Amino acid sequence: MTFFKVVVFAALLVTAGAGHTSDNHQVRVVDGDTLELGGVKYRLHGIDAPEAGQLCRTANRGTWPCGQEAIKTLQMMVRSHALTCDNRGYDKYGRTLAVCSIAGTDINAAMINKGMAWSFKRYSHDYDEIEAAAKANLVGIWQADTETPWDYRAHRWQIAKQDAPAGCSIKGNISNKGEPIYHMPWSKGYARTRINEKKGERWFCTEAEAIAAGWRAPWGD
Repeated sequence: MTFFKVVVFAALLVTAGAGHTSDNHQVRVVDGDTLELGGVKYRLHGIDAPEAGQLCRTANRGTWPCGQEAIKTLQMMVRSHALTCDNRGYDKYGRTLAVCSIAGTDINAAMINKGMAWSFKRYSHDYDEIEAAAKANLVGIWQADTETPWDYRAHRWQIAKQDAPAGCSIKGNISNKGEPIYHMPWSKGYARTRINEKKGERWFCTEAEAIAAGWRAPWGD
């Protein structure tokens, strides 16, 4: 199957399942593979983007903020455009798994094509050929060997558990606006976040626990 046909096929999949279409004013980007549309949180099917606080390697052995660049890339794509997301079921955190599109263009595929995400082969092989093309072109995350987001998360989690009470590493912080926000060990703002239990802030052991308690992830962090 050619690269062009892969993109077209992926875009056609957007018609499957009960979907959601909204204008850009209702879209918030959580990270490079998650967004909120009209109050519904969508986890982009078949891809895994660098985490917000993650750095990737450059061709000259330096580093670049690939997690933040992935967020910016997704924000640019959804800005000023109507977005459509289908429904492919739910993950363990209650997020809707979806292929989202803009004017028929599959943005899941576009993130991989731009070198801003990996094909999440643990769950899907829909984008393997697009990933292979991006890797061959040395774009984005493929310009040098770099850590996958799933390995990055595992390492950051183990490090955070060493200092967290009872191994519960997720920081439940209350923002200046009074919003309950949880920070994962790989979030950009994790290190600078301090927990003040007198203010009602707390630690969580799992992300599902934080979500069930009514806390949300930070936007673009």
